[in-house]
Amino acid sequence: MLTTRLQVVLVVAVLCLGCHRAQSQPEIAEGMDDVLQPYIGPTSQGVDMSTLEGKIMCGYQGWFACEGDSLDRGWYHYNGRNGFRPGSCSIDLWPDMSELGEDERFDTEFRHADGSVAQVYSAQIPRSVDRHFEWMAEYGIDGAFVQRFAGEVAHSKGFEQFTKVLANCRAAANNHGRAYALMYDLSGLPRGGTERVIEDFKTLVDRMGLTRDTGDKAYLHHGGKPVVAVWGIGFNDRRQYTLEECGRLIDFLKSDPEYGGCTVMIGVPTFWRELRNDALNDPALHEVALKADIISPWMVGRFGHPNDVARFRQEVFEPDMAWCAERGKDYLPVVFPGFSWRNLQGPDADLGAIPRRGGRFLWAQYAGLIEAGATMIYQAMFDEVDEGTAIFKCTNDPPVGESPFLTYGGRPTDHYLWLVGQAGRMLRGEIPFSMSLPHR
Repeated sequence: MLTTRLQVVLVVAVLCLGCHRAQSQPEIAEGMDDVLQPYIGPTSQGVDMSTLEGKIMCGYQGWFACEGDSLDRGWYHYNGRNGFRPGSCSIDLWPDMSELGEDERFDTEFRHADGSVAQVYSAQIPRSVDRHFEWMAEYGIDGAFVQRFAGEVAHSKGFEQFTKVLANCRAAANNHGRAYALMYDLSGLPRGGTERVIEDFKTLVDRMGLTRDTGDKAYLHHGGKPVVAVWGIGFNDRRQYTLEECGRLIDFLKSDPEYGGCTVMIGVPTFWRELRNDALNDPALHEVALKADIISPWMVGRFGHPNDVARFRQEVFEPDMAWCAERGKDYLPVVFPGFSWRNLQGPDADLGAIPRRGGRFLWAQYAGLIEAGATMIYQAMFDEVDEGTAIFKCTNDPPVGESPFLTYGGRPTDHYLWLVGQAGRMLRGEIPFSMSLPHR
């Protein structure tokens, strides 16, 4: 079990990554017209896009950019305090680049043990994002909630970056028969900032046809409506935007006569139901929750050992499920494979603060939730190498030198993709239920 001090650090800092103060709605940059268009392209048969039931959906950050990728944000989310170089970076896992084409690879100052140049990818490159969704299809993972950082997209560069990522994910999901849905992360918004989210959503609907485009077969629906997620409601970490604002945002997404008609999922604190610890001690949080259709409490960093799952199941998961069931709400619990942010936080942070244990930690969460009756699950995260929660292919041969990196412990680089695919099969009853980690 994590110490109290580390829990506090995780609770506060995880929620503040990538936060920037929102400004006025940005001008649409030149060259964005092709991105801001309804989807026209091939669609592949795949998962049932009409429901969240029986699905495991990953969080997809998509915030990685590189020098030379045309975005002009440099080594975005790879950078450390002194740039992206040995001794200064923000990632604890290194992406496996072995399958990427030459036009997807960006050289860095890091070197592997054999002296070769270490390379990374940019989510601005459509083929790299397409490859991620190809992996989802290959391993039977249903799709992704594409993160859209509300404080970022109020700036022109942030708008350009995350709109391109969204368009890349839309095309990739359609190419590979995976589901995708928009998720706003409200972190960093000022008071009144949710109005910027409303304006941004209108832009995406008007220009991209998001949630409305009949050619976009991959957009996730639930309860007969397109799903839009809003993450960051009710956290007790001095956020400036209010619960009242969040309620109005949900009302807009559900009921606006022109832009409404959505099924709304909200990301809330772990202890939202009891209004304690990471949650605001304010009954208005429950009033806001009642406006939503799906409730998804954040769990990353809240426990750290497979043995903790049974206690959380008894004290948190099952009472949460009962609360939601009594009020006609769906429950989307969050699982995570482990946690590490040594390079992001500095030498005082532990490398591998929450160990993965070869997948046993993650599988214990899946087994406990499925046995408790969960019918849909959120996997944190597909590509989050900053906090060490990534499940996509990461190398066992990371760079050597001043910056320490985790590996998958000699297991295949696709180990966690395969494991999450197996969890999805178990969730849907396609393979027998088992508390034990499956073997390939």
